[in-house]
Amino acid sequence: MRFSRLLKKASLAGAFFMSAIWLSSAQALCPAPPSLPVLQVQRVVDGDTVRLSDGRSVRMIGLNTPETGKKGQSAQPFAEAAKRRLQALVDASDGQVRLRVGEEPTDHYGRTLANVYGRDGANLEAQLLADGLGYLVAVSPNVALVRCQQAAEKSARQAGRGLWRNSPVQPVEQISTGGFALVTGRVTSVQRNGGGLWIEFGDALVLRIAPRLLGQFDTAALQRLKGQRVEARGWVVDRSRRGSLKSGQPRWMMPITHPAILDTVNK
Repeated sequence: MRFSRLLKKASLAGAFFMSAIWLSSAQALCPAPPSLPVLQVQRVVDGDTVRLSDGRSVRMIGLNTPETGKKGQSAQPFAEAAKRRLQALVDASDGQVRLRVGEEPTDHYGRTLANVYGRDGANLEAQLLADGLGYLVAVSPNVALVRCQQAAEKSARQAGRGLWRNSPVQPVEQISTGGFALVTGRVTSVQRNGGGLWIEFGDALVLRIAPRLLGQFDTAALQRLKGQRVEARGWVVDRSRRGSLKSGQPRWMMPITHPAILDTVNK
């Protein structure tokens, strides 16, 4: 993805196993900072979450894997494969990991937000992304490894590994439920007000960039998106359930939390 087009200019400066070339590249691009603590993993919860022996649940930064089956629901495709792969990576690290806690250290569930590394210094999020077992996500301010992780996902996408074997990208018109989605559509309007910058796709979907995040984007480039086809990813919100839907507004909204999750498409 070519998210640099939308970055503020001042900020520019076997099926599920990666090749040795990518492994060495991942360690070079996503190096573990020195002196990170080594912690024991109690169990792997799913493809992007582990529980430590000290009781903390850790949500891995930059990675969103398919949902495992919960409350009687079926697991999403590749959910179990992602969990097994993370378990294998943890096992290969003798059940121990290193953590780099994010600038925003916890989420609204109380989980620790961190980049997770094996004892050898390899970033586990990048390895799962390169295996095609999860999606890159970028939520400011926890974006220290976004370029590295983006490169990992790109390698899987170009090779058609894992969930990229069949494109998971859906047209905005097909959105029918909330939750994580990777979507594409043609922009019909771009507006800015006190609530931020709003990118609409007719009555199908609106993307929102909050005012506090606009400084990370090239807003002039965003204003030129009208008429262009773009790809976006994130968590879709049903505004009709929140009581915030007004007449004439799209029902579905997706917050855009970093330039890495929004891009133009040459089609």
